[in-house]
Amino acid sequence: MKIKKNDTVRVIAGNYRGMEGKVLKVFPDTGRIIVEKVNLIKRHTRQAGQGQEGGIIEKEAPVDISNVLLVCPKCNRPTRTGMTALADGRKVRQCKKCRETLSDED
Repeated sequence: MKIKKNDTVRVIAGNYRGMEGKVLKVFPDTGRIIVEKVNLIKRHTRQAGQGQEGGIIEKEAPVDISNVLLVCPKCNRPTRTGMTALADGRKVRQCKKCRETLSDED
């Protein structure tokens, strides 16, 4: 997958089009991601003992990875990414617009 945890992405389709957020979790087997403050759902929970309170909790639901674009930290625009090999043999992501390599720290 070309999008990783802690990347900043912009939603390009759906009800949340145009919103940006940080990737909180990635599900590579289903091709979905959870983005901060995007695709909010209400979850009705029951009280689970003395310590926890029940009620309506608002949380993020997964979004399909095809509905988001990575925002390049260098040029600050949503862009597609490609893979390029460095001199030491490592493969890194590269911005298609400004040709800068994107860091792969998780």
